[in-house]
Amino acid sequence: MSTHETEIAAMQRAIAISALGMGSTRPVGCVILDRDGTPVGEGYHRRKGEAHAEVNARAAAGLKATGGTDLGSSHRGTT
Repeated sequence: MSTHETEIAAMQRAIAISALGMGSTRPVGCVILDRDGTPVGEGYHRRKGEAHAEVNARAAAGLKATGGTDLGSSHRGTT
């Protein structure tokens, strides 16, 4: 899979997991790829006022995220 295809797949996953926060906040999801393009962490914004998707994904990835890429869905408004 090319880098472009890998990033599209990761963005699709970020959008999919963002739905887990619907009803409690505006949906935002994030997937972190390591240097080789392998998904190593993901997260979503669970509730308004709590950690954002990127923070949750980074916590899940740990040190595997070093030098990697963060792909997140987003929106306009407060979180």
